[in-house]
Amino acid sequence: MYLREQKKLLERLRAVLRDKFQVELDTIAIEQPPEIKFGEYALPIAFELARKLKNAPRKIADEIVTELSPLEGFAGFEVAGAGYINARLDRGVAVCDVAAGADVEIAGGGLHSLVEHTSINPNKAAHVGHLRNAILGDTFVRLLRAIGQKVDVQNYIDNTGVQVADVVVGLMHLEGMSLGDVQALMAKLAASGERIDYYCWDLYARVSQWYEENEAQKQARKQVRLDTLHAIEHGGNEESQVGELISTAVLRRHLETMLRLDIEYDLLPRESEILHLHFWNLAFEQLKAKGVLYFETEGKNKGCWVMTRAGAAQTEDAADGPDEDAKVIVRSNGTVTYVGKDIAYHLWKFGLLGRDFGYQKFFEYPNHTCWISADQGEPDHPHFGGAQAIYNVIDSRQSDPQANVIEALRGLGYTDQAAHYTHFSYEMVALTPRCAEELGYEVAEEDRGRPYIEVSGRKGFGVKADDLIDKLIAASRSEVDKRHPELSAEERVQIANEIAIGALRYFMLKYTRNSVIAFDFKDALSFEGETGPYIQYAVVRTRSIFRKGDITAEQAMAEFAGVDASPYLTGEDGDSIWQVWLRAAKTTLLLDQCIATAEPAYLAKHAFQLAQEFSNFYRKHHILTEAYPERKKFLLATAAIAQRELIRSLAWLGISAPEVM
Repeated sequence: MYLREQKKLLERLRAVLRDKFQVELDTIAIEQPPEIKFGEYALPIAFELARKLKNAPRKIADEIVTELSPLEGFAGFEVAGAGYINARLDRGVAVCDVAAGADVEIAGGGLHSLVEHTSINPNKAAHVGHLRNAILGDTFVRLLRAIGQKVDVQNYIDNTGVQVADVVVGLMHLEGMSLGDVQALMAKLAASGERIDYYCWDLYARVSQWYEENEAQKQARKQVRLDTLHAIEHGGNEESQVGELISTAVLRRHLETMLRLDIEYDLLPRESEILHLHFWNLAFEQLKAKGVLYFETEGKNKGCWVMTRAGAAQTEDAADGPDEDAKVIVRSNGTVTYVGKDIAYHLWKFGLLGRDFGYQKFFEYPNHTCWISADQGEPDHPHFGGAQAIYNVIDSRQSDPQANVIEALRGLGYTDQAAHYTHFSYEMVALTPRCAEELGYEVAEEDRGRPYIEVSGRKGFGVKADDLIDKLIAASRSEVDKRHPELSAEERVQIANEIAIGALRYFMLKYTRNSVIAFDFKDALSFEGETGPYIQYAVVRTRSIFRKGDITAEQAMAEFAGVDASPYLTGEDGDSIWQVWLRAAKTTLLLDQCIATAEPAYLAKHAFQLAQEFSNFYRKHHILTEAYPERKKFLLATAAIAQRELIRSLAWLGISAPEVM
């Protein structure tokens, strides 16, 4: 409703500006008045037009208001202050629209999008920082699907990279293992209930220290690392077999970890197949033919194939010498950089490469299969790639490589694809000093006053994702056991899981993407303040109302149909109820805003504010003991609307609402 009325107001306003003032504006700002008593919308348009029309803002606003009324769905318009235009919705009509679920369709519903997220190096257990990536990506997938987009979810696996090589070095050089020994180790770990990703977590930290601990051996050990990396990339040797064995086993653990958060994938494209199927060769020919790449014959990049870096300034004396800031795509030794392989991969994503992966089934979810790339695949498989829009959830440190891939697409003439390529960047996750100590880490005295402590996989400092989830579930279970001893153990476990996962997902989503998160158990699990459990508890309260009233939310809405809500929406008392309906009406508006800005935090904030509005309403109005039948129907409908929009918002955030808490 809210989005529909806003669009209706903008259409009328554009018509007035065009007909009365012969003015066309690309954008028209709509604000919210400081208090609900002033209306639902505030338009500062008169101030923008004052200089252009050479007239006082107040005079312009008066003329606009005269032309705006009457407008269906609005009770009226008035000029405030020096020239603001306040717009008031017809509350009675609006409530009926919200109750009926009247809304507008958001543009872009038919698009085929591809969201790539998680993309953890398959060399050790997932940690808390990886969870932010996965939760952001999964939530954005849910938002896109909510407006009717076809969304492919991909998790890129760098199974031939340096971090996998480090674990292979650890196994074969530090531990002195052969391929057979590694297979025996994995069997032993499985038999004892130990986890390969946890084993590799510790091993990776030891390897990182091994490279640096002996100054005399440092160069030789780094060469071992480089030789191992080249062997894995080339394939057909024991190092590559060990790398394949370990990376595949760790990858399976990653999928199991993410499934605990209800995060699933459609395809796992791997670096190994991009190499073996020679994706780069096809991309290289396109890039050379279009002049995107050129061979450098001078300067520090002599012998390399390079491209002009994205955003590089053109200077007058650029022709006097080589571009020292050019982005190297193929090194002088013939190896391709990360950006080069990424360009080829994204040409495939958009269906522009002219070659495809083979595909094999890898992981079974309750309702669908997750496929993995292969050199030779199964004949019957879904179609992957060929997307119209791409969203890459990759941390902000990768902004430059991402920008260069977009620049390459533009240079190849794929301007529409470049315009629909979004680097969905985010900042890191750290730990509060209190959280680090709770996890058993020793925190130096000087670090205790810091807002956060950075995690480091190489140093082995951080919190494994599964350990974090387990700890949150244990804390939730303790609270549920105290509050609901009458429930079965199975029921209490289920509720504890829902609370813990809701707490974790909301904590990761409530911050805008460009904010560093300092994770803290106590803050995330609190039932008060801006947390997932607080919003879940608001839904639990609505269910309690209907349970005690021996009525369902659906029945309450059916009985409300035909009730004139207008008498209950005036005055201070009516304003507090109207706040709930108005906030509930904004859910689709927030969905639109989240997609347009690639920022799920706006929906998280909306859900919290709606929970607040409902809690204020709940404390102020005695719903079940209301003496007047028509007013009681209206109050029950208000609770039903809050429940509907809270559950809808939480579902888009990937959070369920328990029956009790």
